Amino acid sequence: MSPTAAVTAPLPAVLLAVLLAGCASSAGSEGASGPADTSASMPSASGSTATAGPGFAPATPPPPAGTFTPDPGSWTGADPRPGYRVVLVTTDQSRPTQVLSAAVTSWAAEVGADLDVLVADHPHHYVARIQQAIDEHADLVVCTGDGLVDPLALVTASNLDQQFLVVGAELAEPTLNVTAADWDGAAFRGEGLGRSSAYDPASFTPARAGRAIRAGVAAVLTGLGGTVVRVD
Repeated sequence: MSPTAAVTAPLPAVLLAVLLAGCASSAGSEGASGPADTSASMPSASGSTATAGPGFAPATPPPPAGTFTPDPGSWTGADPRPGYRVVLVTTDQSRPTQVLSAAVTSWAAEVGADLDVLVADHPHHYVARIQQAIDEHADLVVCTGDGLVDPLALVTASNLDQQFLVVGAELAEPTLNVTAADWDGAAFRGEGLGRSSAYDPASFTPARAGRAIRAGVAAVLTGLGGTVVRVD
């Protein structure tokens, strides 16, 4: 029998009935619940495990990768449980990055978080250090240093069960497991976009960096992860 004949020959009655029944079942299932929700494989931001103060969350929750600006200090009290496991990945190469890393260390000591610090001292090590942090299966991986933005964009989408927080920068197209906390003088988004015209190294103060880490963690803990949190 030629290939063409095999395709055009009538199906046996029994096989045809089985195929039609399967199609009807699939159609009925989609009609009842709608098309499959492909976003189900994308974890939402981590479930709420803390409560922030009034003015932290907007009246309408921001969409994924959306930006919101909480009221100053509204994140107070939205702290993790003692022993919350955090891995800080930092390039530690510039004063702004050092200020951010110091703020993360100070915050961890204040709230009793279990902090591990991984320093990526060369661009060739960035992806490896991020992967090392992922392999620790911590509650949160915090990243400081503009040089980590592009490597993060490469690996975060393949590790959707790991929550990330980028402080002092943000990813251009983050997945729902990536939260960012920055301000007008920061907000680097990757080499393709470069630094904002409002970039100001002097804006990286210990006080502002401290607000950013606290607001960012509060977003993750209150179910608003996967967004960009702006502080003043």
